[in-house]
Amino acid sequence: MVARFFNDPTDRLDRFKKHKVEIDAFSGFRVYPSKGKLFVRGDSKVFRFSSSKNSSLFLQRKNPRKIAWTQVYRRMHKKGITEEVAKKRSRRTVKHQRGIVGADLATIAARRNQTAAIRNQQRISAIAKAKTEKKEKESKKAKPARAPVASGPRVSKQQMKGGKGGR
Repeated sequence: MVARFFNDPTDRLDRFKKHKVEIDAFSGFRVYPSKGKLFVRGDSKVFRFSSSKNSSLFLQRKNPRKIAWTQVYRRMHKKGITEEVAKKRSRRTVKHQRGIVGADLATIAARRNQTAAIRNQQRISAIAKAKTEKKEKESKKAKPARAPVASGPRVSKQQMKGGKGGR
C-alpha cells in the first residue's frame, strides 16, 4: 500500500478534477453531480432537474418560455445581455449610380449639373413645340370634313339583321 501525503501532485489533480455539470431541462440552470432529480420518460429520454419546483412545473407541462425566472425566458426577452454583445454592427450601404432606361449615366450627370435657368428654358421650348404640333394636328383634322350622308329612316342593328321583329 502506498502512503499518500497532502502535497502529493496526483492527489491534487484528483481534487481539482472537473465534474460533469448537467443543465436543467426546464430552467436551464446548472445541475451539479449528486444534486437534483433525474426523470426518464417512457421513450427513454432523460431529463435532469435542479429542484423539485422545476420537475413539478415540467410535469405540469408549463412552458418555460413564459416563466420569467428561467434561462429560456431571459434569453428570449434579451435580459442580462451585455451592451457590447447586444449591439450589432450594421454594414454601411455603398451607393451606386446606374443609368435609367433611355438615359445613361453621362446624360443624368449632365442634367444634374445644369442650372435652373437652362432647365427652365428647355421646359418652355418643349411646351411651345408641343403646342405647335397639337395645332398642326387639329388643322389637319378640320380640313377633311365628311359630307353628310343621306339619312333614311333610322334602323337599329337588331332590325337590320331581320329575325322575328314585328310579329
